[in-house]
Amino acid sequence: MVVEPSSRRPTCPSCSKPSCLCLCSRIKTPILNNSVRVTILQHSLEQKHPLNSTRIATLGLKNLRVVTVSDVNFEAQFAIQPLQSGPGSGERSSSSCECRSHSKALGFDQASDEERTQNQVLDKIDASTLESGIVAQTCSKSVGHNRKRIRLGTDPLTAFTLQKHGVISSLLHHGIPETRPQDNNFDLFLGSPSRLDELAEGFMVKKWHSRPLQGSARSEEHEEFELEVPPGSALLFPSEQAVSIDAINEVKNLIVLDGTWAKAKRMYKENPWLKLLPHVKLEGKNTSLYSEVRQQPRAGCLSTIESIVYALKAVSDESDTDKLDSLLEVFESMVGDQRRCKNERLNKISSV
Repeated sequence: MVVEPSSRRPTCPSCSKPSCLCLCSRIKTPILNNSVRVTILQHSLEQKHPLNSTRIATLGLKNLRVVTVSDVNFEAQFAIQPLQSGPGSGERSSSSCECRSHSKALGFDQASDEERTQNQVLDKIDASTLESGIVAQTCSKSVGHNRKRIRLGTDPLTAFTLQKHGVISSLLHHGIPETRPQDNNFDLFLGSPSRLDELAEGFMVKKWHSRPLQGSARSEEHEEFELEVPPGSALLFPSEQAVSIDAINEVKNLIVLDGTWAKAKRMYKENPWLKLLPHVKLEGKNTSLYSEVRQQPRAGCLSTIESIVYALKAVSDESDTDKLDSLLEVFESMVGDQRRCKNERLNKISSV
């Protein structure tokens, strides 16, 4: 089906490309039921770029989730909660029912008597610390109302407030705020083995954005994402601590950043929870097709779909490598479309 917006070319609702350049029919069916889950954190400004290759992953991979991530231009709050475990919980499942129970653990539901006791203690802490650290606004239809405290629960909980440029202004663990400014450092937080152990079996992360309302002391908040990060997750990002993807034993969930190199670096800086994950990188002499039509910061940079395909080949036992290769063929055809359209525009300009 093709939807035709007013004053614009007809556009395919599935791949968001002009109907004459639709990618959907180029994807081999049935699509690949990839054994390693792929989670793409996509920069909000990357969604509508004509050469964004996440659309190909969305069309061609069954076990995939795309999460939109925006820059922190004022303030953001994060809450991290371990996945539910313990006696009687049974084997962890990825069913939607269990996902809802994990969401509830991070939500704003009724507090238990134990939590009320915790909150009474926290009420004695400096109000400014509470305001920036453990209080989150939920704002749907009414802005600035329904301010509620993030549920602490009995499991370890980490919550922090992030300012622009990735500066952490407050950080709490087990509901206890760090009172010294130098302690609001996620790298120091990561230096504690006990804290990492608490999250080793996977966690949920939730993010809210906040911005001041013009002419008011109040701020407007909205939830940006809530994401389950299961055990066996790894981040594909060439940080200093990243190891070759071939050197890691097992990956069950591959997290990929989608954006220009500058946007990807900012997403990494403004989502410090990513540092909780093992970091992997691709090593090899793969050449990206992007170099023909989109400027790359340096040699060896790959598009999102190219990175995903090469990474899945390295960490999974996908027997159907032909379908992975076919995704690269679709990407090559999309780049060809862009190159042809560019040449046509240049020819029209030169003929005037």
